[in-house]
Amino acid sequence: MSTIDLTPLYRTMVGFDRMANLIDSASRLDGTQGYPPYNIERVADDAFAIEIAVAGFAEEDLEIETNENLLTVAGKKVQDEAANERQFLHRGIAERGFLRRFQLADHVIVTGASLKNGLLRIDLVRELPEAKKPRKIEIGTVSAKKSKPKLVEGEKKEVSAA
Repeated sequence: MSTIDLTPLYRTMVGFDRMANLIDSASRLDGTQGYPPYNIERVADDAFAIEIAVAGFAEEDLEIETNENLLTVAGKKVQDEAANERQFLHRGIAERGFLRRFQLADHVIVTGASLKNGLLRIDLVRELPEAKKPRKIEIGTVSAKKSKPKLVEGEKKEVSAA
């Protein structure tokens, strides 16, 4: 069994440690022992793609579902009678059913999925609400014209704020 070291993600994703932790924990808790194999790719700053090798599966054999922050991909190959009549000398393509779960970070949504050349590609985008997006705060000085004058006791003379 191979282990994946996500240490480089922790260094490059400052503030996104939680996402790397969730990917790391999902890969450890998955009881399927690495079947089917998958890749997680960063396409852009806020766009990701998961590619899953699903050789032998058609679109109708696959089911993709999201519930809160959990993405579930299931594959169930329906055996027809024609497949039972075939005689294999070697059967290396595992067409067994699978269930693969991915814990998604907050505000990550699935935008689409496609199946091409035995690879299932699931596109993800992180969409932060306006309230959560960073805002630039400009640094400025308070000018004497904009500040309100203060009255000194007994005097009616205006004194500007220092």
